[in-house]
Amino acid sequence: MKTVSSMLLSSYPTITACFTTRHGGSSTIPYTSANLAFHVGDNPDHVVANHDALAQTLNYNRHALVHMRQIHSDRIIIVHEELTFDTPPECDALITNRLNTPLMVMSADCTPILIYDPIRHVAAAVHAGRAGAFNEILPKTIQTMKEQFGCDCENLRVVLGPSIHGCCYEINQKIAKETEEQGYLSALKRIEERVFLEVNTILLKQLEVLGIISEHIEVSNHCTSCSHEEYFSYRADLQQTGRIAGVIILR
Repeated sequence: MKTVSSMLLSSYPTITACFTTRHGGSSTIPYTSANLAFHVGDNPDHVVANHDALAQTLNYNRHALVHMRQIHSDRIIIVHEELTFDTPPECDALITNRLNTPLMVMSADCTPILIYDPIRHVAAAVHAGRAGAFNEILPKTIQTMKEQFGCDCENLRVVLGPSIHGCCYEINQKIAKETEEQGYLSALKRIEERVFLEVNTILLKQLEVLGIISEHIEVSNHCTSCSHEEYFSYRADLQQTGRIAGVIILR
């Protein structure tokens, strides 16, 4: 299966971290071909085959992987041993310090986020679309890492994976007003009567407030809508599409 590595995290031999593309899987149109989500209408046998292919590519046990039933919330789960591939929790962030327990976040325009603390050896996977950003799922996850594992913001490495960018994410006036009321006016771009939202601008502002060092942040320059031949995009693929994933594993 074709994956894209994080430049920021690839320097750490103690972890495996990457994002998948839509290539190298078994799914057929419109999920061609490396869809990893069971809830989008794809053939479940194809989805399992894709997970097996990814597990082989990244050298992990598929049954040990923990993914999520994502609900655009601020719910965070600390992964314990009872969670497995077949028992995905309903949440939008996972945190663990368990070795060889892959964490997965899926997306098709929302921002998949991978976090690593090389000092405490703690990892997190976060799903942050517009609702998640407004609900502060990212800062809440980092706060949980601090409280539960003693992580320090200055040690965290944060990667924002492929997602829809402001060039393509057009929103209505109601959402634009909500964005302004949330204090994120800088995330909006107006072109005549049209309004576009850059969710990553919100996420980066939240990281700045937390004191995350800018050199410890990586943002993918791939817009999933512009590059929907390479990544799944809910908008560009007219809502019927698969999901890519971000995966992080402590070794």
